[in-house]
Amino acid sequence: MDQDLRALDHAETSELPPTPLQHQDIYAVLDLGSNSFHMLMVKVVGGSVQVIGRVKRKVRLASGLNDSLVLNKKAMTRGWECLALFAERLQDIPSSNIRIVGTATLRLAHNVKVFLTEAEKILGHHIEVISGEEEARLIYLGVAHTSSCNSNRLVIDIGGASTEVVVGFGFAPVKLASLNMGCVTYLDRYFDNGLLSEDNFANAIAAAEIETSKIAAEFMQTGWEIAVGASGTVQAMQEILVAQGLDEVITLQKLEAIMQQAVACGEVNLLNLVGLAQERKQVFASGLAVLIALFRQLNIQGMTLSGGALREGILYGMLPQLQHIDVRNRTIASLMVRYYIDEQHAKRVAEMALTLAAQLQAHWNLSKFEGLDMLRAGALLHELGLLIEYKNHHHHGAYIISHTELPGFTRAQQQLLMALVFNHRADIQREIIARQTMTSVLLAVRLTRLLRLAVTLSMRRKHEALPEVTISAQGEILTLALPLGFLDQHPLMRAELEQEIQYQHQAGWQLLLKS
Repeated sequence: MDQDLRALDHAETSELPPTPLQHQDIYAVLDLGSNSFHMLMVKVVGGSVQVIGRVKRKVRLASGLNDSLVLNKKAMTRGWECLALFAERLQDIPSSNIRIVGTATLRLAHNVKVFLTEAEKILGHHIEVISGEEEARLIYLGVAHTSSCNSNRLVIDIGGASTEVVVGFGFAPVKLASLNMGCVTYLDRYFDNGLLSEDNFANAIAAAEIETSKIAAEFMQTGWEIAVGASGTVQAMQEILVAQGLDEVITLQKLEAIMQQAVACGEVNLLNLVGLAQERKQVFASGLAVLIALFRQLNIQGMTLSGGALREGILYGMLPQLQHIDVRNRTIASLMVRYYIDEQHAKRVAEMALTLAAQLQAHWNLSKFEGLDMLRAGALLHELGLLIEYKNHHHHGAYIISHTELPGFTRAQQQLLMALVFNHRADIQREIIARQTMTSVLLAVRLTRLLRLAVTLSMRRKHEALPEVTISAQGEILTLALPLGFLDQHPLMRAELEQEIQYQHQAGWQLLLKS
């Protein structure tokens, strides 16, 4: 009998699935760029991507490429040493969830097989060297999956040895180009003496203009409504502008002003601009020259920063379940699930906020700068912090928004969203509204006021209890009108609206109530 029991126990044990040694839900992307090597690791949580690791190392592979397009041993060794660090993090991830790509320098190098053989041995995985057009396509997809847009857009990514230019709509790139210019190659070519002189900048810009002119006519014929940058150069520019008290939109005038600041520093090693990160200093001037040339040749009026690029494009390509979904809505839905937001109530508040906004659109032009989209997002997420505790849930919600990656929202949009959630109830902190750089303080104030009213008017948390309201504006004075006798029947609503009048008055805003 004991033997039978032992046999039965063994049979049951053998049928149990083995303990997984690898994380099936974790994905990794490695981008072996001409300036830096990057590793991105994510987990899919609640229908959205959650970043669990980013590793970046400055390798400057392109600087090891000579005139004969042979990669020297010193540069290859820097790359191998970096990959040895990455390899440890890849051990617990299934091979099917890993993709590694090489870009411009590895495309150009005649002795690339030498580098790849050793690199693949170190990593234990295949490395795919992608074409310039494929790189441009993936960059565009990375932008599309992380930045919401309902119109044609121009996407530019300045790499270490190449610059990708794409025009597309939605998730579909329409025109692609990969140009032979980058921040590392132009550093070695035009700033090799280490001087930030007018001549060095002029020579670099002229060369980049010649390269860009090859594609300018056909790209401008295709046309676009917004321009988005997806590179370290554009990110560095935006950080400088914000640090210097300007808004986040990059223009040619601002670029030329920053160039003059750089020239005033005299040397690459002495470059000291407010807002410029230490790690970006070496290749900033050359990247800036390329960016100025692109603005001039393509007649770009303004550019914002994307939330993703090549790595994100590769990643989302491995996640078919997240394809062709509205990015911003996907992010909002994921947060609502993750923080147990009452979806029905959030939608009621959003509906009320947009109803009020529609009545004021003619006078307040709330739709500019995606104001209505931001108002809707603020309404849907206003109770984000309620899971933590009630009293200060608006503060908790604002903190979560500030410290969470939100695909579909730029950093400036995230700041505005944070300000809306922070100020949707209780005392109004005007300095938080003023701190956001997405839009004018006036528009941010208007959106805040409407969100607060929508929250108050929806306090019963029942759709049938939403009052019929009319709202009008005379300048910045708001008048809210409710049906005759409504407030007599709803004394708590009256008390809350009277309290809201006081809150807005303390902030310097006038709100009148009629019933």
